Amino acid sequence: MGEDGWRALEDIARKRGLTRAEAARQAISETAERERRRSGLAAEVAGLADDPDDRAERGRVMADMDAIAAEWPE
Repeated sequence: MGEDGWRALEDIARKRGLTRAEAARQAISETAERERRRSGLAAEVAGLADDPDDRAERGRVMADMDAIAAEWPE
């Protein structure tokens, strides 16, 4: 870890009232949780993209939006 990383870790530890080791553990845990959520969201998006009912609904919504788009003033 470079000097910037150490400074960031010190800052986190100080703000949270933790040791550097505990701050590092928390940061790792929080990062892992964000990655899990991101992966889950990506899987959900991929599933919806493959869902024929969802694709049809998206098409209807887009058609509705196109139909009213001309009515918006520029």
